[in-house]
Amino acid sequence: MEPKIIAEVGCNHKGDMNIAKELILTAAKYCKADVVKFQKRCNPELLSAEQYSSPHPNPNNSYGETYGAHREFLELDLEQHKQLKAWCEEFGVVYSTSVWDVTSAKDITSLNPELIKIPSACNLNFEMLTYLCENYTGEIHLSFGMTTQAEEEEIVQLFEKHNRADSLILYSCTSGYPVPFEDICLYEITRLREKFEKRVKNIGFSGHHLGIAADIAALTLGADIFERHFTLDRTWKGTDHAASLEPDGMRKLARNLRNIKKSLTYKKSEILEIEKVQRSKLKRV
Repeated sequence: MEPKIIAEVGCNHKGDMNIAKELILTAAKYCKADVVKFQKRCNPELLSAEQYSSPHPNPNNSYGETYGAHREFLELDLEQHKQLKAWCEEFGVVYSTSVWDVTSAKDITSLNPELIKIPSACNLNFEMLTYLCENYTGEIHLSFGMTTQAEEEEIVQLFEKHNRADSLILYSCTSGYPVPFEDICLYEITRLREKFEKRVKNIGFSGHHLGIAADIAALTLGADIFERHFTLDRTWKGTDHAASLEPDGMRKLARNLRNIKKSLTYKKSEILEIEKVQRSKLKRV
């Protein structure tokens, strides 16, 4: 299959719908991404009262006096997600969202997107996974960051139990912002393919590293779907921007992955058509 490139906006829109629209337009038209992905959280469901009322651990990145206020500032409601989906359709790119809790899963399921993402932090929320298996018919993409191999097996078995493994895409992922090269662990793609490729729909790669070299290597190891954080400016306030690609980086990633995919073939004949003219001119026999 052709590589699928997902530009993960997450909350890099900074709570501003105008920025969100520009991110969609740029990802679709300039970067040539296939999917633009946001996120949805019900913060009172996710956070304890203490977490909600505590200050942000990094005040320089906070958009509110407490962590709860910060998260609410960045949260877009369901009507706004409907608008995001409409913009994606207008600009010719697929809309998607990561869901962090059952309430958010129910909200986004009502929009019936082509795919819904389960972030690494929430992949053991079996109530949410079960809800999606039973109520959502599209692809379910799930990252395996900070997840043990026993937990991986438990997750896949849940999808198999609900006869939904044929809709499941698993991502090799290291959870860090940004991730140093020695912790990307690209051979995890090989391990996931060996263990799960015949049990699920596909294997992808979700990267939080710098640059785009590792993504090319991931393609050669068999990953088909590539998810990278996307921003208009890596210096913007917020925790994810520094581990994100700017438009030029995302554009080059999409271009390079598609071009390299074309090159991952054997010769169709011992002497290719492009070689025959050169052979007649240059070959010494």
